[in-house]
Amino acid sequence: MLVAHDSELADPVLTLVWHTGSPQTGALLPPLLDAATERRIRLVSYGRPSYGGSAPNPGRDVASAAADVAAIADALGIDRFATMGASGGGPHALACAALLPGHVIKTATIAGAAPWDAEGLDWLAGMGAENAEEFAAVEAGEEALRAWLENAQGTLRDVTGDQVAASLGDLIGEADRAVLTGEFADYLAASMRAAVSHGVEGWLDDDLASRAHWGFDVGAIDVPVTIWQGDDDRMVPFAHGQWLAAHVQGARAELRPGDGHFSIALAHFGEILDDLLAG
Repeated sequence: MLVAHDSELADPVLTLVWHTGSPQTGALLPPLLDAATERRIRLVSYGRPSYGGSAPNPGRDVASAAADVAAIADALGIDRFATMGASGGGPHALACAALLPGHVIKTATIAGAAPWDAEGLDWLAGMGAENAEEFAAVEAGEEALRAWLENAQGTLRDVTGDQVAASLGDLIGEADRAVLTGEFADYLAASMRAAVSHGVEGWLDDDLASRAHWGFDVGAIDVPVTIWQGDDDRMVPFAHGQWLAAHVQGARAELRPGDGHFSIALAHFGEILDDLLAG
């Protein structure tokens, strides 16, 4: 069973399926929800397997998100929709674009990662120290990764909004540090606490899926995609957005100087949604 979150907006002009980053439960982000409601966009999100009460799906790949979203859309009576993903949710949004072309009308990725085997991309270059450690554990195998994540779980299990910027350490630059305050910091801390409250399985499966072949070819996507990426991003560096913009078929690039991993979304949610509405 997948746990879905639905804004249930009456008479929407568009339904948007939102893929959250990692580790997060799929809870709806208040600034995004506000921007969507203003534009009469129905927002649907869900916890990927093992997150937020969603049942496990061991061995899942990125492509499996398409079947999950298709099941949710069918249950909610939704035929046509846009899809959008941030950070680790970006590849899952692209999976829907690639594998549900009869249903997905447009896609956006925000600070989304490129495939691990992306030709010509140094995947780890420019990432903060914590990411370098995490993905070294991915390379070392599932046992090493589980140990690393369980150690990180201890920090995230009780993190508060006031602590979230410090908890991210070398993963954030000045642009992100400036926005990790107030309501957004409280939301992010709550989401991370919930994501690891029952273990690290969802996070582990996300990491393993990112390392494996995604299960589809980004060059074969046949729906419009916009790639949003900032150059002050230490979680998913700028080169990932550049690679996706060059290799996702028909992609339009919004590569923004001065924006970070979180700040690009918070600063541009309205613009991103307007782009999706423009068709």
